[in-house]
Amino acid sequence: MDKNSNVLEKINAKLARCSKGHRKIGEYLLGNYAAASYMTAAKLSETVGVSESTIVRYATELGFDGYPELQSALKYAARSQLTSVQRMEISKNRIGDETIAKSFNADIESLKKTLAATDTKAFGDFVTALTGADRIYIVGARSSASLAMFLNFYLSILFDNVSIIHTVIGSEAYDQLFKVKKGDVVLGISFPRYSKLTVDVLAFAKKQGARVLGITDSVHSPIAGTADITLYADNESDAFFDSLVSPLALINALILEIGRRDPARISTRFGILERIWAENEVYDKRV
Repeated sequence: MDKNSNVLEKINAKLARCSKGHRKIGEYLLGNYAAASYMTAAKLSETVGVSESTIVRYATELGFDGYPELQSALKYAARSQLTSVQRMEISKNRIGDETIAKSFNADIESLKKTLAATDTKAFGDFVTALTGADRIYIVGARSSASLAMFLNFYLSILFDNVSIIHTVIGSEAYDQLFKVKKGDVVLGISFPRYSKLTVDVLAFAKKQGARVLGITDSVHSPIAGTADITLYADNESDAFFDSLVSPLALINALILEIGRRDPARISTRFGILERIWAENEVYDKRV
């Protein structure tokens, strides 16, 4: 079973047959897993009142290779389950008064992680799937809706076969997608806490024979479990909201690669648009 997704269940299951020291750790983690996910082994040992070596042994007993892996699993649990109010409390304690520097530096690190983790073959296959699709459907709910709209804006310029699935009223998503078929591509975007609507829509599309593409944060995401090809963008943040910097950077790279593969199409399309924009004074010429 997945080490990350069931860490709290693992801890709870072992409580009754743990040693006294391990029980103290387990009880603390169950009640404070979000805060603990940011603690070093030394800090956790000090907080719980056990030795650091006991913390390390406890992580191993749970089936992890060491404390860092347990800490990673706790972070995953926190990001997947915490409410915005709980995240706000953590954010207040961690960021303090250095808002600008910490926010920017966190996004810079997120971009580095995303670049390092991006599989170039998967990235290429993702683009090929988009460019070869009979029709492209894009779905992203809640905060991911802004990413879906941005991607739809540019893909709709480049192709004639793009639709965005509007998710304000969830049931209407299926009305917009009922004609999806083999040869079509449905691209879903979702980050913790994952939108159930997006997960369900992708499962529906897969059942109808469409190829499913996903943009999400982790192999443990329910999006990754459904998608034929998945690209991952780190969006871990100390803030009470999701950072969309790395996901947007990944989408920028996708659009750029599509353009690089067919520069003549891009030139023709934007040439037509520039003429229309000029004729209709879309942009303010006073600037």
